[in-house]
Amino acid sequence: MSAPDEPVPEPRDPRRKRDGKRDDVRAQVKATRADIERQLESTRADIERQFEATRGKIEATSEKIQARTGRNLILAILIGLALGFAMLFSLIVVKELFLLFGAFIVFFTVYELSQGLRRSGRMVPIIPVIFATVAMIPLTWFWSGAGQWLGLVGGIALVTLWRLIETLLPGRRVDGSSLLRDVGSAIFVLIYVALFMSFTVLLLAREGGEYWILAFLILVIAVDTGAYASGLSFGRHPMAPRISPKKTWEGFAGAVAASLVGGVLLATLMLQMPWWFGLVFGVAIVLSATIGDLAESLLKRDLGIKDMSSWLPGHGGFLDRLDSILPSAVITYALFLIFA
Repeated sequence: MSAPDEPVPEPRDPRRKRDGKRDDVRAQVKATRADIERQLESTRADIERQFEATRGKIEATSEKIQARTGRNLILAILIGLALGFAMLFSLIVVKELFLLFGAFIVFFTVYELSQGLRRSGRMVPIIPVIFATVAMIPLTWFWSGAGQWLGLVGGIALVTLWRLIETLLPGRRVDGSSLLRDVGSAIFVLIYVALFMSFTVLLLAREGGEYWILAFLILVIAVDTGAYASGLSFGRHPMAPRISPKKTWEGFAGAVAASLVGGVLLATLMLQMPWWFGLVFGVAIVLSATIGDLAESLLKRDLGIKDMSSWLPGHGGFLDRLDSILPSAVITYALFLIFA
C-alpha cells in the first residue's frame, strides 16, 4: 500500500504580506497622530489657562490703577503714543505739517471747551471762536507777532459782534450782564487756547525752533510721567484737595526730579545750551505745567464736569492733554528770547 499523499502547503501571497505591513503602518500612524493631537490639545489648554490667568492679572492691575488714577492706563498710553508719533513726524519731517496738526488739535480743543462753557449757561458763539482760533495759526506763521495780535484782536471783535447780532434775533435777547459773561467767556477761550498755542507757531518760525518745541513737549511729558509714577507709588499728602484731590506733594516731587534731569539732558544734547540752563528750563516747565494742570482742574470743577470730553479714551478730552502744554509754550518762548 502506498503512503497517503501529504498536503501541499499553499504558496504565500506577497500582496497579502504587503497589505499586512501597510495596515500595521497605518495603525502606528493613527496612534502617533492621536498622541500628537492629545499633546497639542493639552498644550493649547495650558496656553489658554496661562493666557486667561495673565489677562486676569493685567485686568486686575488695570482696574486698581484706574480706581487710583481715574483713567485707563493702557489705552491712555496707546493713544498718547499715536499722538506723539503724529506730532513728532509733523514737527521734524516738514515743519508746515505741524501747523496742520496744531490746527486739528486746537479745532477740537476750542469746540469742547466752548461746549463745556455753553453747558454751564455761558453761550459762547462756537463758530466765530473756532474760526478765529484756527485763523490765528497762519496769521502768526506769516506775520509773526503782528499776525498773532491781529488774530487775537480780530477774533475778539468777531465774537463780540457775532454775540451782539445773536441777541437781536427773536427769542435770543439777554440782559447786559449775561451778554458780558458770554463775550468774556469767548475771549477767555481765545486767550487760553488760541493765543497760548500761537507761541508754538512763533517758535516754529524761528531757526531751530522745532527743537525747542520738541524739548518742552518732552519735558511736559516727563513732568506728567514723573508726577504720575511718584504719586501712584508714594502719594500720601494731597497737594490741592479742593481743586484736584488725586494730586499729591509726593507726585509733585517726582515731577520736579524728572523735570530737572530731563531739562539738563535736553539742554545739553538737543538745544546745545549749558547744563545750568537745563535747571532753569526744568524749574520753569514744572511750574508752568503744574499750574496749567491745576488751572484746568479748577475750570472743570467750576463747570461741574470730570473731563472736557470723551474723545480721547484714557485721557478725557483734548484740553485735558493740553492743560500743561499751553502755558508751557508761553514760558518756553520767553526762555528762547532771553537765552537763545
